[in-house]
Amino acid sequence: MTAFSSDLINFEMRGKIAVLTLNRPEKRNAVNETLIEDINRFFSNPPQEALAVVLGASGDHFCAGLDLSQHKERDVDEAFEISRYWHRTFDLVQYGGLPVVAAMHGAVMGGGLELATTAHVRVAEPSTIYQLPEGRRGIYVGGGASIRVARVIGPGRMTEMMLTGRRVGAEEGQNIGLSHHLVGDGEAFDKAMELAETIAGNAPLANKMMLNTIQRIDRMGESEGYFVESLASALTQASDDAKEGMQAFLEKREIRFDN
Repeated sequence: MTAFSSDLINFEMRGKIAVLTLNRPEKRNAVNETLIEDINRFFSNPPQEALAVVLGASGDHFCAGLDLSQHKERDVDEAFEISRYWHRTFDLVQYGGLPVVAAMHGAVMGGGLELATTAHVRVAEPSTIYQLPEGRRGIYVGGGASIRVARVIGPGRMTEMMLTGRRVGAEEGQNIGLSHHLVGDGEAFDKAMELAETIAGNAPLANKMMLNTIQRIDRMGESEGYFVESLASALTQASDDAKEGMQAFLEKREIRFDN
């Protein structure tokens, strides 16, 4: 098993599910440079036995955004490079090949929302509150919200959230796509684990194709998108897992590819 330890993120393997728990409850799990570096380090070299990830948080909040207590004045070049590092890190999460399920509660704000939208499946509890407060603080998002959050809720709605700084509750967040599942109090982690177990049972190559092609096809023209879809379809259909999956279908039996 790949060794991973962090003062800010608890890590454990539950079967073939890697569980990452943000662990700065006294700071509402706010993001600092070390936390981003730890996320980068994990997703650059995840455990080989992991087939999915559940991303959760300790305490009352998922992630309240940038840790302003560590924020310092930076020149343009330094601020630019830090933003680009966040982009590279979050690309590792979204496109690294491991399906990620986020279990959200409490504050999911600013950088916390940017982190949450790297996840492929998001589960929220009634306490979940979303916010993009950067505009009210005289700054602009830098961790990818202009792409990831805007694609989820639309650029117009994101603009309104940033201009007003208003908080979006769990029910509205569910309606506009910030979460895929809205569960009861204290139920997000268990639901996330349930979903991760289901996802881990898929063929690994099929999962990788889903994670890496759908978002990219969305940014292509129709002709290019159809071509990439055909490539992904052909690659998966030629795999041994696909042959076994089709045989299981014909025999009317359930199959998991992680057994």
